[in-house]
Amino acid sequence: MFDIQTNYNLKKGDPSAFKDVFKLLYPRLKGYCKLFISDDNKVEDLIQETFITLWEKRNSIKTDRSIESYLFVILRNNCLNFLRNEKLEKTTFSIDVEEVSELQYLYQIDLLGKEEKSLEEQLVTSFQEAVDELPDKMKQVFKRCKIEGRKQKEVADEMGISIKMVEKHIAKAKEQIRKKLVDQYPVLIILITLLLEK
Repeated sequence: MFDIQTNYNLKKGDPSAFKDVFKLLYPRLKGYCKLFISDDNKVEDLIQETFITLWEKRNSIKTDRSIESYLFVILRNNCLNFLRNEKLEKTTFSIDVEEVSELQYLYQIDLLGKEEKSLEEQLVTSFQEAVDELPDKMKQVFKRCKIEGRKQKEVADEMGISIKMVEKHIAKAKEQIRKKLVDQYPVLIILITLLLEK
């Protein structure tokens, strides 16, 4: 997504490069974080911590590696730490033990270095590909409602279609995306279900 020059500028501490990365990736990072944490304020805190970590560790950025993947790994680790702390404090949080285990499985793959790309990065890439393969109008509806988080009525008015048609497009898109992802990543069925429920 970002070229080597952007990575290089970020590594050198260029604020405009940091701003570009933030602007482009913030919505997707927020959507990902909300899969596991329902508290909007905490989601914002975790994303802010993620970008602070990126800035503080910018000198260690490898210019030929994906900044996007790097940020998702940082955010995932921040989410895991938060959920562990919540569990220790015996407060309520939004995912169950199986889902935590699935996150932990992804986390361990990175630690063990068994994948050239993390399983999470592969899933994110496949999700994007599945969305891109949707019929044009269905893709527009899905992106605006489920990725950008806009209201169904707003999207319906903007596209000149009924709310019922918006709902139909979303349902069909979810079915198509789910089939593609479950076929590719059967071990991640819980994560995929969460991804599409939002």
